Amino acid sequence: MRKLKQGERKFQVMMRRTNLYLIFILLLSPAWGWAQNEGTLRLVFSLEANGKPIQLRDSSYHNGFGENYTINKLKFYAGQWILGDQLIDEYLLVNAALEENKIDLSLQPGKYNQFSFLLGVDSIRNVSGAQDGPLDPMNDMFWTWNTGYIMFKLEGNSPQSTADLNRIEWHIGGFKGPLNVTRRIRFDAPFEIVKGAITEIQLKVDLDKIWKGKNEFKIANDPMCMVMGSLANKIADNFQGLFSIRNVSVPK
Repeated sequence: MRKLKQGERKFQVMMRRTNLYLIFILLLSPAWGWAQNEGTLRLVFSLEANGKPIQLRDSSYHNGFGENYTINKLKFYAGQWILGDQLIDEYLLVNAALEENKIDLSLQPGKYNQFSFLLGVDSIRNVSGAQDGPLDPMNDMFWTWNTGYIMFKLEGNSPQSTADLNRIEWHIGGFKGPLNVTRRIRFDAPFEIVKGAITEIQLKVDLDKIWKGKNEFKIANDPMCMVMGSLANKIADNFQGLFSIRNVSVPK
């Protein structure tokens, strides 16, 4: 084994001391201390129609007008979480093609009475250029730089559709002024965050409410919505009704 020269030994000793110093500073830093005291809120989205889980292409559903349809795609964005006085600027792309749709948010321990999220993508992110993760344009949820993201996408087929190939295609987007289709989804629900533990809230997404909510939509009348405008905004007004809390699991 080669013997270390005196200069090499001094260098190694110096590096060890430097590393120990950096670790010591990190442990004492406020950010590290705050992180060590966090708890986790896990939000799980369950997508349903007609009281059963959504299965793409393989299952048939009907809306409140008795119109039958199948679903090929169902996606939407959830982000900009507000919990108490904390804003967490993270995004989840909920996708019916996935077995599980969930997001973990780190929060300060304590009791909370309400929370909300933005269905859609905020205006700043719409004009921020190429992004990654859920906001990656490769996720097939982006139009162009000036029209931005598709906030909610529903595609399928129905014998009642008057579009070619009996298509249903709702690509709901727009983030500027009166064309803004983002909606803040609010919940009044008490829950507690415990240090080092996970509190889970299960959210039911009931697609039945997209057809009959604040506004009503028949597939025969509105099978297609692919541009910004009044129809997209009326559909977006039904977003809040899609969601309800199924269960809150508090850490023991």
